[in-house]
Amino acid sequence: MTTETTQFDLNLAAGTSTGTDNGAPEAKEEAISLLDILIVLAERKRFILKVTGASALLAVVLSFVLPVRYEATATILTPQQNSPMSAALAAQLGNLGGMASLASGAGLSLKNPNDPYVGMLTSRTVEDAMVKNFDLMGEYHKNRLSDARKKLEKRTTIDGANKDGMIHITVEDHDAQRAAQLANGYVDQFRDFSHHLALTEASQRRLFFEQELELAKNKLADAEEAMKQTEQSTGLIEVNSQAKALIDSASVLRAQIATKEVQIRGMETYANGENAQLVMARQELESLRAQLAKLGGSTDSGSEGFILPKGMVPEAATEYIRRMREVKYCETIFDILARQFEAAKLDEAKQGAVIQVVDTATVPDKRIFPKRSLVVIGTTLCGFILAIFAAIFMAYFQRLKNEPESSRKLGALRQALSIRS
Repeated sequence: MTTETTQFDLNLAAGTSTGTDNGAPEAKEEAISLLDILIVLAERKRFILKVTGASALLAVVLSFVLPVRYEATATILTPQQNSPMSAALAAQLGNLGGMASLASGAGLSLKNPNDPYVGMLTSRTVEDAMVKNFDLMGEYHKNRLSDARKKLEKRTTIDGANKDGMIHITVEDHDAQRAAQLANGYVDQFRDFSHHLALTEASQRRLFFEQELELAKNKLADAEEAMKQTEQSTGLIEVNSQAKALIDSASVLRAQIATKEVQIRGMETYANGENAQLVMARQELESLRAQLAKLGGSTDSGSEGFILPKGMVPEAATEYIRRMREVKYCETIFDILARQFEAAKLDEAKQGAVIQVVDTATVPDKRIFPKRSLVVIGTTLCGFILAIFAAIFMAYFQRLKNEPESSRKLGALRQALSIRS
């Protein structure tokens, strides 16, 4: 190295200019300092090129050594929350169709209807079934089911918040074929898991009305049996038309009250006390109870709740009238629930399968990692930058060695760091 070049290194390390004019502007000093840096880098260009080349070679090796990952995606469409058929059938009930709003599922909506399905896809039951069916404990080298499940969760992304309204199941794996199998396996396991669950609105309504219809059927059978026994004990088989009209009116009112109470119970499961529909339903219930009270009846006293005025029918027929009224009431309730049950069954059949597969996961033909071009470019650039800093540091270190005082301090530091000292 020449004396002039060494002087450039000394100036660079000291952060001073090689110019002799002490009164030069600051801009001139900065330009000279940049020139010093360029001279240092030019003198060590072979070192920089070697480090950069070695980095590029290392990047190429790494791009082929790093484990590859593939990504497969399955897309499913969840059922739409609507029930036009049930609303049309409920409209045929007229004044007795108090449960129409319950049947139509008004207000029973979520911010994102896909959230329950995403929750089921990520449930422990589905994930454990995936681990067992695909032997992921051995594949992931895990001894515990919980550890394999966590590893599967890290490699799986289930997104149901897209604007297209669909659920996308994405699985990453080192094997392209297994990635597709795992994505499709989620769909199969979800179907098995949801087979016995009422997921859709129509399924929920069908299950609700099925239970209520069974109770109404049992009550109607009991009322008919009591009617039969009354006929045998009293010998009466018919009453006058005026009494029968009052009995029918009271039975219809009681049926409307019972229907409205069922509607309110259903609405209270998803609406608060200030909901407009719920408040209106409660007001209608109070109005129906008031009408029944004018006829001398009550919904809380069973078969004793409606007594015709004295002198309207013979005393011997009172028990018969009570039993007839109970049968009429049970028949009306049974008819309403049967219509709603059939409407829910039709809606459920119309909706078809719980989920529909839009796109099955196919074997990916392109890896997502590593991106070999990016690895090579990034590693080479990092090596080039590190080589530049190393060259500057070497120039600074050379300056310290050339100065007696700094050289003495470096010797003391080397001796202090020595293990033998």
